[in-house]
Amino acid sequence: MNEFVEHVDERDQILAVVSRSDAVRQGWLHRIAVTVCRDHEGRILVHRRSEGVSRFPGHYEVAAGGAVTAGESYQEAAGRELAEELGIRVPVRFIVKFLNRSGLSPHWLAVHEAVVLADLQPDPDEIMWHGWLSESELRLFMRQHPFTPDSHETLSRYLTAVSGAVEDAEQV
Repeated sequence: MNEFVEHVDERDQILAVVSRSDAVRQGWLHRIAVTVCRDHEGRILVHRRSEGVSRFPGHYEVAAGGAVTAGESYQEAAGRELAEELGIRVPVRFIVKFLNRSGLSPHWLAVHEAVVLADLQPDPDEIMWHGWLSESELRLFMRQHPFTPDSHETLSRYLTAVSGAVEDAEQV
């Protein structure tokens, strides 16, 4: 099954609707939405991709997500992907968006955040393991295990944006 995505430009403006496989193969910019999940203790969800997935099997990730389909918003895609991959429906909050050139092809990556209080029901076809780690535990874990190419930058941008928002709120 091939998804249709929006081929976008350097300003994230839509140029055309194309298949995701064409976007990846041709290196066309398209949109990806991910969500960093935290639990009630502030720990971050880490998961390991199943060995049967086509992209980066067995690698770890710090965010759940995927392609934004044609006509879908980043936020809608983030929520849909959480339901598909983790079996949860929770509100997602936009954190930061950046042009990401790591991974299979370049894409705009919108990072969201969700607080997860319910038990996860991960899709075993997509996720073979998951756990909750503190930020310090996660940094060590990332040095010891293979992560998807965009996980490091995603985490860095997310933590920078979140800490900036905290500092801004403290100054008010």
